[in-house]
Parts: sequence; structure tokens; C-alpha cells
Amino acid sequence: MSNDTELRVKSAVAEQLGMNVEDINNDASFMEDLGADSLDLVELVMSFESDFGITIPDEDSAELTTVQKAIDYVQAQL
Repeated sequence: MSNDTELRVKSAVAEQLGMNVEDINNDASFMEDLGADSLDLVELVMSFESDFGITIPDEDSAELTTVQKAIDYVQAQL
């Protein structure tokens, strides 16, 4: 993994979706590739907010469709 933010985002995704961090590809879509549902996405956003001490508005959370988009968004907020 390239950085702490990436590891922390992937760890949150792995925990929420019951996966191994190593199995999560940065280009993976939360819903199509990783099988997340809308509740998983809401819980992931709440996890990112808590873990990183940031606020993610609803209009922004709708854009976080892949692991990489989530990593990039969180990194930009830090």
C-alpha cells in the first residue's frame, strides 16, 4: 500500500464488507465489484468521517463510488 490513508480506507472497507484488505483493488466499485448495498455505503461514509475527523456532505458521498475515489476524497480533506 502506498500510504496511511489508503490503508485506513481499505481497512474500513474490509471491516464493513467482511473482506481481507489484500483483496480490495483501488479501482473496485463499492457496489458492483465489492457487493456493498446502500446501507454499507452510508456506514462507510460514517466510518471515514469518524476515522479521519472529517465531514462528508451527502452530495459528496454520492460521488464516492470506488475505493480510489474514497481515498482521493479523504486525502484532499486532510
